[in-house]
Amino acid sequence: MKTKTNRRSFIKTAALAGISLSFVGKADIFAGSRAEELPPLLIDSAGKSIKSLPGWEKQRTIIKKRWLDYLGALEPNPNPPVLKIMKEDHPEGLIRQLVEYESEPGIIVRGYLIKPDDISNPLPGIVALHSTSDNQMVYIAGVEKGKIVAFGTKLAKQGFVVFCPQCFLWHDKGDYSWAQQVQRFQERHPQSKGMSKMLFDAQRAVDVLVNLKEVDSERIGTIGHSLGAKEALYLAAFDDRIKVTVSNEGGIGIDFSNWDDVWYLGKEIHDFGHQHHEVLSLVAPKPFLLIGGDMYDGEKSRPYIQAVLPVYELYGKNMIHHIELYNHGQGHNVTPVAEKRTYEWIRKFL
Repeated sequence: MKTKTNRRSFIKTAALAGISLSFVGKADIFAGSRAEELPPLLIDSAGKSIKSLPGWEKQRTIIKKRWLDYLGALEPNPNPPVLKIMKEDHPEGLIRQLVEYESEPGIIVRGYLIKPDDISNPLPGIVALHSTSDNQMVYIAGVEKGKIVAFGTKLAKQGFVVFCPQCFLWHDKGDYSWAQQVQRFQERHPQSKGMSKMLFDAQRAVDVLVNLKEVDSERIGTIGHSLGAKEALYLAAFDDRIKVTVSNEGGIGIDFSNWDDVWYLGKEIHDFGHQHHEVLSLVAPKPFLLIGGDMYDGEKSRPYIQAVLPVYELYGKNMIHHIELYNHGQGHNVTPVAEKRTYEWIRKFL
């Protein structure tokens, strides 16, 4: 009875606020009980309700600092990245380059830069973050065919400049395990979590794009699947240069997937006392599409979307349409319809 009353109350409140529930699925609004487990975002440190955008901006600053402190966030590299081209080919009207550049000072990393071969005006840019199985970026960049969608080449063919950076877990990997890769990183930054390094490298990838004359620096987006979806969430939350995001099957909830692995947030995350709806709230009011297949994201993810709707609404009633969950229910892989929705979302907002 309590759940039914809560459902009716939520729908009534949403209706009074002018919030459309069409995209969240009215019958599934309270799938599971997690909606009651996520503390409201629009409550300040004194326990008072936040009803204005200035009030939220103060709270946003607190939330952002809280999570950056937990991550042990790295200071940005102030030097613009200088790209050294290692390889180049020209598939189907594109230029695809394997490049090296500096990430942390003195640390050289790699990524694939893919762009149309005929650019007359600056184009929007995309940071495309590869999944766990795509450890050399070759699938997402379309260099080799595999189970991973070649988002890099496919988006470039649609008129975007795409950068596909390599995750640090595979940087000069050799025989190192992922945990050992984290140890190598933490020898330089003892107080930092693995996700801090992933965030830093993803932001460095944004640096690559915004420093290219072929790219409109005001039109930068990011996409990712699985491991890359986790990175995309954090990049969207902590880098205001990102204007639109698609996060596919990363597991928005801390207990939805392996967020407590040392290369992400570590076991300490279970004692942190805060949930990822706080991180997601930092994305507002920018467009964010969460795609699930009922593996790591799906119906159980809806409460995270619902939790941030009041934040989006503070920026304007229409802003609630800037955040959606699409659940294809077909497992972890990027399905054709998930791929289609990704392109539609990016083109709509970028």
